[in-house]
Amino acid sequence: MSWISEIDEEDAEGALKKIYGRIAGKRGKVSNIMKVHSLNPGAMRAHMDLYLSVMFKDSSLTREEGEMIAVVVSAANGCEYCTKHHAEALDHYWRDEAKVMQLAEDHTEVELSKEHSLMVDYAKKLTELPDSMEEEDVQTLRSAGFSDEDILNIVLVTGYFNFVNRIALGCGVDVSEEEMKGYEY
Repeated sequence: MSWISEIDEEDAEGALKKIYGRIAGKRGKVSNIMKVHSLNPGAMRAHMDLYLSVMFKDSSLTREEGEMIAVVVSAANGCEYCTKHHAEALDHYWRDEAKVMQLAEDHTEVELSKEHSLMVDYAKKLTELPDSMEEEDVQTLRSAGFSDEDILNIVLVTGYFNFVNRIALGCGVDVSEEEMKGYEY
């Protein structure tokens, strides 16, 4: 639940019922971050489409890289909901819960490749100090081997998680232990 009214899956009708079914079919269940959109099914659909695009379908980044950015950005924003969700997803790849938690706490203390370290440094800077970004920041990523398409996707994933963190924090999306379980990766 959240701080605003939501329509439960069993009470959903029409477009909302259809999108709930689509989400549950892909993920195994409907997350609380999607349920908070239930009063605006069109926004829920657009949100899901954006998420799928930047994290999966249209991204040159790996899922692991996207999840690394998600954890660092969400932790920087103090969004427990997204940090926990995406830490669990990242642990699906890393199989090292302590390392994932350290990434959330202080990514500079985690042994990452040079490329991945620069990638999450960039995402954190863009999150915390967006008005201080410079062309040199992009050049640093290029020098590490990221293509311009990769850089755009780093920015898109970073921007997406700044967006969704504010939905979770602004609406008080619940982050219970039960909510964290049962998703398909």
